[in-house]
Amino acid sequence: MKPVIGLTASMEVAGMEYKMNLRNVRAIEQAGGIPVILPYYDDYQEITALLDKLDGLYLPGGYDIDPSLFQEEPHPHLGKIIPERDRLEKEVISYFLEKDKPILGVCRGCQILNVVTGGTMYQDLDSQYPDQLIQHTQKAAFHHRSHSIKITPSTLLGKLVQTEKMMVNSYHHQANRSLAEDFMVSATAEDGVMEAFESKIHRFVLGLQWHPEGLINLSNDPSRNIYQGFIQACKEK
Repeated sequence: MKPVIGLTASMEVAGMEYKMNLRNVRAIEQAGGIPVILPYYDDYQEITALLDKLDGLYLPGGYDIDPSLFQEEPHPHLGKIIPERDRLEKEVISYFLEKDKPILGVCRGCQILNVVTGGTMYQDLDSQYPDQLIQHTQKAAFHHRSHSIKITPSTLLGKLVQTEKMMVNSYHHQANRSLAEDFMVSATAEDGVMEAFESKIHRFVLGLQWHPEGLINLSNDPSRNIYQGFIQACKEK
């Protein structure tokens, strides 16, 4: 039986339709999982019966995160936010952490994962980051690997990709700033911006700032190993 993976969707500001990039669905399918898109619920208790049946959680990219979740006022460069998505992901992430079920967060997904676990973030890198930045919102095609990241070999990420340096794509103006005590940085960009983090106490909780779903079909890209490792962890009870 293939593991069933819950995917959190985005939504337009008008709140009339869900959004899910097909690349995320295909990435889970190609790695051997069954993707299920989770609806928003006002009453969290109504979705717990579904969560009990899921083997893993995948948090894809999307719009910005409500800064009230990390006790800040909105920055002038804050983009669109979907509070309903923030509320759902807060509950779902907490559930999966408590049950020690695998979580993989990508771009916005890694940011909301960090915020829910007690970390902080930059609402806008260009105006808030203290050092000189490289380009984090690339002007190239989605599959282009625009900048390098440095990976700590002894981490979960390091063991998955089997390299200490790799090229990634980059589409974000927000980023994680600090982590909670039970988490650690596993990769950074050349300018020091956090590119990946992971849990020190859970068996598979990994957040990635880039978009590996856009790289898995490129030759010799380690990103496919991340998805395969995630799905393998979801198979293990």
